[in-house]
Amino acid sequence: MKVDVLVAEIGSTTTAVNAFTGLESANPALIGQGVAPTSVESGDVTVGLKQAIADLKTQFETDELSWEHMFASSSAAGGLSMTVHGLVYDMTVRAAREAALGSGAVLRHVTAGKLRRTDIARIQQISPNIILVAGGVDYGERDTALNNFEMIAANVPGIPIIYAGNIENHDEIALIAQELGTEVFFVENCYPSIDQLNVEPTRKVIQDVFEKHIIHSPGMEKIHEMVDSTIMPTPGAVMQAAKIAYEDLGDLIVFDVGGATTDLHSVTEGSPAIQMIMMYPEPVAKRTVEGDLGVYVNRHNIIEQLTERELNEFFPDREYYLEHAMEIPQEPDEIDFVERLAQFCCKLALSRHAGTMTELYTAHGRKVTAQGKDLTAVKTIIGTGGALTRLPRRREILESLRVHDVVKELYPTTDAVVKIDHDYIMASLGVLSTKFPEAAMKLLLQSMAVEA
Repeated sequence: MKVDVLVAEIGSTTTAVNAFTGLESANPALIGQGVAPTSVESGDVTVGLKQAIADLKTQFETDELSWEHMFASSSAAGGLSMTVHGLVYDMTVRAAREAALGSGAVLRHVTAGKLRRTDIARIQQISPNIILVAGGVDYGERDTALNNFEMIAANVPGIPIIYAGNIENHDEIALIAQELGTEVFFVENCYPSIDQLNVEPTRKVIQDVFEKHIIHSPGMEKIHEMVDSTIMPTPGAVMQAAKIAYEDLGDLIVFDVGGATTDLHSVTEGSPAIQMIMMYPEPVAKRTVEGDLGVYVNRHNIIEQLTERELNEFFPDREYYLEHAMEIPQEPDEIDFVERLAQFCCKLALSRHAGTMTELYTAHGRKVTAQGKDLTAVKTIIGTGGALTRLPRRREILESLRVHDVVKELYPTTDAVVKIDHDYIMASLGVLSTKFPEAAMKLLLQSMAVEA
């Protein structure tokens, strides 16, 4: 049996392989999904990949399976670890941070201003996959970025550095890198002028560097031999799928609730009225990662953040299920408990992702301003991830996040419709879209058309 494309999603615990056919026709189709444990501990992640392909063969009832192309995304071994260093937190640092998160990175350390010895010690301890240095608008302040680059290059060898700061520093940065033997990647300034964000070029380079240098999981070099396209960070692949969905659906937000983290991806410019009073610019495509919100690994963290009233009302049975939680709930009571956890994961994550309206009192009287991401123009709320594609109340959970009237929080309104990635393939479609964008969009619409 032959298929057009296999897309492998290599996670920290599970490897899934999706098989697609008809990608250059009017009717592309997902025809099977093989799953197996990720085999990091065995010293070779290809073991888990081959087991997932074997699972596909069993489904197809065949001993022979071939494909035209194989693509992949990966979050194995903790995914893409980064540190970010800029000039002013609300300006260049925030721009660099948005670029890193949107690419699928896990941010381990963020600094503003000139690095200190304690910062260098922290970076050495973290040992990130990639370091991003920014700072200074074009033809503006130069010294901070130069200082930070030189300190990192001299004290944290062997880690590639992306420079996305003041373009006037390029020649000197190149000279420092050459003298210290540091690999540097130059990209357009992520904050080229006041109140202007330019994060997409940095996101692309981060993913390129990830694919070229940063796959540290045992046996990952063999994955390179098996695939014939870029290996993307899995969260970056979900963001890519969200951006292609935006072309068809308009303003949207994607909730991805897992066992350890809750990721939100929004693609929206916001409402024109809110943009008029926005204090700082926001990227059109924004991702936030809540590393403390998950329905299994981080279930205790959710409980610890709730009020006494919320605990008594929603989690009177918490002690038993916190102690006896299953990675994949089976019994109705277990499923109900996980649904309640998932609802608070979404609620807390949304409160951190969305912006707010604030009132300032000035010499000219009261002034209403906004800051953060404006989600009031969102028309589609998409649920993906292990929890929101499988839990019975997944649609109800997402519908409960909408508001009738925007008062303070810039949340999606009741005009937004909820759709579920029923086939759980957004990450795979993000990868697939790099070669087959039209087919990826059709497959995503098909996945969301299934009644939850």
